[in-house]
Amino acid sequence: MIESMAGLREVPIASQPIDRLIPLVGEEPVARLKAKADAARGALEGRRLWNVNSTALGGGVAEMLHSLMPYVRGMGFDARWAVIEGNDDFFRLTKRLHHALHGSRGDGSDLGDSERAVYEAVAQENAARLGEVVRPGDLVLLHDPQTAGMAPHLIAQGAIVIWRCHVGNDEPGPEVDLGWDFLAPYLEKVPVNVFTREQYIPDCCDHGRSVIVPPSIDPFSPKNQEMSDETARAILDKAGIVDAPSETAPVFTRQDGSAGRVDRQADVVRSGSAPGWDTPLIVQISRWDPLKDPVGVMRGFVRLLERGFETNAELIVAGPNVAAVSDDPEGKGTLDEVEAAWRRLPESYRERVHLACLPMDDGEENAAIVNALQRHATIIVQKSLKEGFGLTVTEAMWKARPVVGSAVGGIPDQIEDGVSGLLLSDPEDADEFASALERLLGDEELRAKLGDKARERVRERFLATRHLLQYAQLLERLG
Repeated sequence: MIESMAGLREVPIASQPIDRLIPLVGEEPVARLKAKADAARGALEGRRLWNVNSTALGGGVAEMLHSLMPYVRGMGFDARWAVIEGNDDFFRLTKRLHHALHGSRGDGSDLGDSERAVYEAVAQENAARLGEVVRPGDLVLLHDPQTAGMAPHLIAQGAIVIWRCHVGNDEPGPEVDLGWDFLAPYLEKVPVNVFTREQYIPDCCDHGRSVIVPPSIDPFSPKNQEMSDETARAILDKAGIVDAPSETAPVFTRQDGSAGRVDRQADVVRSGSAPGWDTPLIVQISRWDPLKDPVGVMRGFVRLLERGFETNAELIVAGPNVAAVSDDPEGKGTLDEVEAAWRRLPESYRERVHLACLPMDDGEENAAIVNALQRHATIIVQKSLKEGFGLTVTEAMWKARPVVGSAVGGIPDQIEDGVSGLLLSDPEDADEFASALERLLGDEELRAKLGDKARERVRERFLATRHLLQYAQLLERLG
């Protein structure tokens, strides 16, 4: 166990049996996974498996690690999870890289020699601290641009490094090239890179040493576990998101099987009262990131109302408490911009739009609030301008909700347009977005049909069994 230290800390991992997925996916996929896991564990011969990323809370990477690592432990692997730390300059730089790999300028700051010096100093410090506990031959799975700089140091110490990139852009361009040019020197000796989509693989990570592993969700995590309408109602009322008193306790099941309870309230910006339980809700839940286009979501909802469509629906744009996500320095600024745009709305529209910052003091409590909000939503939106994959789409589809998503990044890999959701060909077109909302709000049968198909698609393609099988195959090969 890594002791608490400046520069690195270890996240505790519980253990979960993979057999719990049998009722959802059947016996054969689980048996195949267990057999391949046994082969991979034998090939590793007792070596440890490390995952390293930049935050334990907030975002899809942390969500997946919280979900997947207990199953890895449950199958007998000595699996560990370490989180790096860095200063403000480092995280501003890595956020700039994040935008660049998406083809966006972000804050437009330089990616030159001084930025490289900041990046390498933090990478070297974290690699040195991790090197105190990583043994030669251990496998270290580094996640995203924040950790890539550690690769040369860990390889020199005898670790087998895999770099996992969760972001990317379908088309090359100046910003994409700039981002990869910055990262390429650190990836030269990495034996295997893992990407979400084939289109994301850059020239510096040739296809011969790159594999494709799409993300997944855990259906038993606090964010995705089954939840009754009454429990969802109690949780959302307790969190102050809806006004719907309930005699049911606002409880959920934690990852370790113990009972959890929602006690904290969201910080909600609104000009009127909270929506009642019977009010149809259009919901987007994402980080406060300009690439998620929260202002555009509000604009599209207002366009729906301006067109005279008769509905009593209201909009909730939700995200994490910005102070709790350590690796995203843009969060507060983006939230400020969203609130400023909200204040500019006419009062009659503003009172139907709610901005909710969800509490992050307890990550599983936060997940339970998200679960309740997704299950209660009439329509779930992911109107991203750029998107690596979009786990919020997978989560919503698993809950059999109709989803409106942008046809960018990994979202079209999940949604079959008109079959398991609706895709926006141009995420910046407010009229197209308003038309999609109007179509779903006016057709309850279509909402149900899309939701049913969405859940089945996740069951077939985006649960942990498939994800872990692909990693077991990779570990066997590297062992």
